[in-house]
Amino acid sequence: MQIEHQTLWNKCLAVIKDIVPEAAFNTWFKPIIPLSYENNKFTIQVPSQFFYEYLEEKYVNVLRVTLYRVFGQGTILNYRIKVVDKVKEEGMITLPTGSEVQHAERKPAIPSLFESKARQDWNSHLNPKYSFDNYFEGASNRLVRSSSEAIATDPGKTFNPMFIYGASGVGKTHLCHAIGNRIQEIHPKKKVLYISAHLFTVQYTEAIRKNTTNDFMYFYQGVDVLILDDIQELIGKDKTQNTFFHIFNHLHLIGKQLILTSDKAPVDLQGMEERLITRLKWGLTAEMARPDLGLRKKILENKIVHNGVQIPEDVFNFIANNVTENVRDVEGIVASLLAYSTAFNKIIDLPLAKQVISRVVKLEKKQVSVESIQEIVCKYYNLEQAVIQTNSRKREIVQARQVTMFLAKKYTDSSFSHIGKIVGKRDHATVLHACKTIKDQIETNRTFRSSVEEIEALLKA
Repeated sequence: MQIEHQTLWNKCLAVIKDIVPEAAFNTWFKPIIPLSYENNKFTIQVPSQFFYEYLEEKYVNVLRVTLYRVFGQGTILNYRIKVVDKVKEEGMITLPTGSEVQHAERKPAIPSLFESKARQDWNSHLNPKYSFDNYFEGASNRLVRSSSEAIATDPGKTFNPMFIYGASGVGKTHLCHAIGNRIQEIHPKKKVLYISAHLFTVQYTEAIRKNTTNDFMYFYQGVDVLILDDIQELIGKDKTQNTFFHIFNHLHLIGKQLILTSDKAPVDLQGMEERLITRLKWGLTAEMARPDLGLRKKILENKIVHNGVQIPEDVFNFIANNVTENVRDVEGIVASLLAYSTAFNKIIDLPLAKQVISRVVKLEKKQVSVESIQEIVCKYYNLEQAVIQTNSRKREIVQARQVTMFLAKKYTDSSFSHIGKIVGKRDHATVLHACKTIKDQIETNRTFRSSVEEIEALLKA
């Protein structure tokens, strides 16, 4: 049997290699280990949870077509995820004869909302793996996190509605599930419902088709906490917007909690009814910016521990400083490094990290000058550039001047004399003293070290 399933999988790889680019094949298919094929069920092992989720999101159709061709129609694909030295079964995908892949655990059919409303039968559609414990805090999400915890403690009484907006991948969905899960812990009798705007629209369309719109309204008006993700999906769907407007009004009037997310601020939701936009702004509107350096490091540390990966410090810092746009990219890089390392039997070092990261983000060699460093440092400390050229001995001005000199020596080929000439016409000894002072503070003061790292990240942005 070992020979049979290995042989069949080799045939699958031959097919897949002709379908996907070589880099994708090496990253996402070569590391897969076939485990067994019994009773029409084919089981494979993948390196991590992210690896499994990425395959399912990006390549499930490739797998479906290939397995049907090699194994036959109706084949069931089982994943097993290797976490360090422990293997656990994560989920199953059934590959049916039809044109769509049915996800047995992650993507159920459209829920039937109206058959049972008893609390013990309630399905919140929350993912238990998303919590505040693994939602890390940084400057970019501090406000929205603290507000979310307040809502979870006392839903309907603090910020209502709460409107969270930001680019894809910054952690909005994770936060939504974390809020819902915390509410269920503290208030187990409350009916919490998480739903995407897309699924809400699908359910509403189905209710119209079956002439059950009254039941649809009644169901949603009985929710205690409604979490609607990606509300921008309602743009252009006037009837769905109108229905949601009435549900919103009803829930808000009776003090029920509403949490909504979008990739845009309310004022930028062109195509949304004005009366609905007005209501979206009634409570707290909070932006989730791209993760700051400190937050990226926390996420990266957690992902490394979770995947059991050993990453050198220079690689860690390179990832944190260059993968800046969103949380998913930071998490995905670790899985990609692991995949490349496994596929090509390479140690994870800086050249490999640069190779992998260059496929995800654009790495540019940025020309850094003493003048540009001076500009960024002054902007960070909210100072006019002219002030560090003066003889002022104010603490914040002296610090900005010394940080500029330290970074200029670190990131340019300029001599001490040249740096001193540009930064306030100081001499060689002054710049040397500044560099030593800043180096000592970095080694002894964690807060100051974080500030300098943030400035360095701005230099590389």
